[in-house]
Amino acid sequence: MFNLVLVNPQIPNNTGAIGRLCVNAGASLHIIKPIAFDIDEKAVRRAGLDYWHKLDFHVWESLDDFFKNNKITDNAHFATTKTDKLYFEAEFKDGDYIFFGSETAGIPEKILNAYKEQNVTIPMTKDGRSLNLAISTGIVLYEAIRQNYTALKGSL
Repeated sequence: MFNLVLVNPQIPNNTGAIGRLCVNAGASLHIIKPIAFDIDEKAVRRAGLDYWHKLDFHVWESLDDFFKNNKITDNAHFATTKTDKLYFEAEFKDGDYIFFGSETAGIPEKILNAYKEQNVTIPMTKDGRSLNLAISTGIVLYEAIRQNYTALKGSL
């Protein structure tokens, strides 16, 4: 099972869609505060449909709280537009953490610099700045599943 980590999400519809994605992909969802909306907000529930109660869901008070309670070494990947390493060049292992930053700020620079070799990006044309957060999580999560599909087949 993979772990999607959202750092300071701001759009409830994205978070709801990501929760639904996690249930269907067998992944856990970790949300790191501050969150720009009430997690019980109608938009989150609507986007997550009737999946929300099935979600393996964790909320952390801060990045420090998350890192204090989860051992992060080479078992993590950090999605950013600030690297040239493509997500499909990364080696994903079952149980890995895949980090995504807020819709407007991304992952804090301090974290990206601390794990520079584990930064990954999704290729885009020069005309685009970034992709929607929910779409980005789906792209990278399903690459991780593809790489581990034989081992995960029984849980999917």
